[in-house]
Amino acid sequence: MLIGPHKLKNNLVLAPMAGITDQPFRMLCRELGAGLVVSEMVTSNTSLFKSRKTKLRVDISGELEPRVVQIAGANPNMMAEAAKFNVGNNAQIIDINMGCPAKKVCKVMAGSALLKDEILVGKILESVVNAVVSVTLKIRTGWDKINRNALNIAEIAKNEGIQALTVHGRSRACGFKGNAEHETAGEINAS
Repeated sequence: MLIGPHKLKNNLVLAPMAGITDQPFRMLCRELGAGLVVSEMVTSNTSLFKSRKTKLRVDISGELEPRVVQIAGANPNMMAEAAKFNVGNNAQIIDINMGCPAKKVCKVMAGSALLKDEILVGKILESVVNAVVSVTLKIRTGWDKINRNALNIAEIAKNEGIQALTVHGRSRACGFKGNAEHETAGEINAS
């Protein structure tokens, strides 16, 4: 599997999870065979880059390649700056979070809330892809059961140069409950 110029040794990927995928856990998962691990989600708000919490989340020193940092936010320029900041600190791949269903993330129009605004999604993806070399994206199937637009978002991502897409097979409204919509990921893969 390739993501930009980075060849993964296998397709086992540790998904980013707030409060779980800290550096020691990521390093353990790599030792146990994961082909790719992703940092916990970090804000694109540059005023928080010097906070202890953000510094811990973006610390990828000593990790095996490729090193991935996941960013979240709603401002295309701030997202691009966050991407450049993390690449400047040895990240090789930037993963954009448009899948987080947490209320505190969605209330600032980040995470899965972005799925409501396909135009903004396009602007964010364009900005980040133009800022750094390798960019991936994580999404959900849509905002709720009625508003499923993962196929549209996947097409936007493809057109903007996203190099890999992760689909959480639930809508934002589902959170982490119910059955995953595997057919949606299949439809995206087929398109």
